Amino acid sequence: MEDEIYYSIGEAADLVGLSVPTLRLYEREGLILPIRKSSKHRLYTEADLHRIRCLREAINHKKISIAGVRTLLSMLPCWKIKPCPEDVRMSCPAYEATDRPCWMVGNKPWKCSRAECRACPVYTQTSDCDTIKHIIAQHTITP
Repeated sequence: MEDEIYYSIGEAADLVGLSVPTLRLYEREGLILPIRKSSKHRLYTEADLHRIRCLREAINHKKISIAGVRTLLSMLPCWKIKPCPEDVRMSCPAYEATDRPCWMVGNKPWKCSRAECRACPVYTQTSDCDTIKHIIAQHTITP
């Protein structure tokens, strides 16, 4: 969007109260996917800042480790959030991954590999801490 504000990694770190190395760690661990300019500089949007605050709350206040957060994100039913036929799901390495979310599974040979992970509903809908529990319950609990 033209009206969207972009922040450098230093500005983003200041706005969320974390260090630049911590933001880089979150990226390495696959918890955030900042925009990368052709110069490789990272840019963050308000949605990214919201996601980072959610992560910080989970890690610092709820005492969930980074590995624990990754595991929770891997449990999201991506095949239901982004409707996926059963035959594609069964051959998808993200379906079987239990230690990292779908956007972290390497060499994405499955159908959604052409999709930009930052724009994927699986990523965008999990940026709000309040919705993650709802998403899991909505897609996994049957009456």
